[in-house]
Amino acid sequence: MKRPLKIRLFAHSLVSDWNHGNAHFLRGLVRELMRMGHEVRSYEELGSWSLTNLVQQEQERSIEAIDQFRRVYHELDIHFYKNDDTLHDFLLRELKDVDVVVVHEWNDPCVVNSILAVKPHLKFKALFHDTHHRAYTNAGQMLKFHLHLFDGVLAFGEAIRRIYAEGFGVRNVFTFHEAAAIDHFHPQEAPKEVDLLWIGNWGDEERTRELYEFLIQPASDLAAKTVVHGVRYPEQAVAALQEAGIEYRGYLPNLQAPHAYARSVLSLHVPRRQYSNGLSGIPTIRVFEALACGAPLVCGPWADAENLFRPGEDFVITRSGEQMRAEIERLLKDGLAREQIAANGLATIRKRHTCAHRAQQFTEICEEIGA
Repeated sequence: MKRPLKIRLFAHSLVSDWNHGNAHFLRGLVRELMRMGHEVRSYEELGSWSLTNLVQQEQERSIEAIDQFRRVYHELDIHFYKNDDTLHDFLLRELKDVDVVVVHEWNDPCVVNSILAVKPHLKFKALFHDTHHRAYTNAGQMLKFHLHLFDGVLAFGEAIRRIYAEGFGVRNVFTFHEAAAIDHFHPQEAPKEVDLLWIGNWGDEERTRELYEFLIQPASDLAAKTVVHGVRYPEQAVAALQEAGIEYRGYLPNLQAPHAYARSVLSLHVPRRQYSNGLSGIPTIRVFEALACGAPLVCGPWADAENLFRPGEDFVITRSGEQMRAEIERLLKDGLAREQIAANGLATIRKRHTCAHRAQQFTEICEEIGA
């Protein structure tokens, strides 16, 4: 960039990662942009759903999670706003003399459209950041945003990019994948206490069948020591885990995930079904983070349609529960194979998929839209 940019980010939350995987990448991206010399300020709504649930559901663990976030990301400049009749004046004041405003898709459409309403008066460029499957599964929700007023869209996969460009008729749509914050997500040394690790939320029946096939049944058959972390598990899901001999440990602050990976022999990834059919090619943030931590990873079905990785070398892809069971059994016995897969995955992350890579791409996009 010819000069540092004044960047403003509106996200659901950076403070809370409770059922909010977008916080993982956005924290790292903001840090890397600041390291490049850009001025970045983030905004989140006071009383956001994720932060409210973190405090209410996790109680003492919420204090631990927030304190750790503040220590690790102490330099992030985060401001809170109220979504009420003070919002308009707040935006006029905060967005004056700003170059770029990035608006994440998990914001109230009223807030998003209010930002766009002040845009002609303040002359900033606006980018919409989509890291979800709603453009594919519930397009009507996305059309509540005044998408035509944005200067560009950052889509976290080529399939989503095509929907915005061809389906919604948006100009300047860029494929902008998530990535790992490798200054925190990196291999650690720790005694192995767990055979299989799954970190992920149950999530609105979007992968219930897949979790039974690719996690619960193989773990039960193999009697491997298996640990699950995540939130929003209904009673019947917890009961199914217990019946299969799987230990459910609930919420894990994302900044503690590297240590969990280090203590596990093998990690699993079970994609939501949207990412194994119509949105093939989009890995979620857990894939990037697990590989960045040097975790040997076995995945349920998804197709790396964009050639981001080297399937079979960086991780193992399985197509059925039986194949998942066989690969878990093989890898638990073959330490050399695990070491090779882990080394391959780590190398690919560091070569192509760090938050520093995405920060550089972001600045190039800003140049292209004339920020």
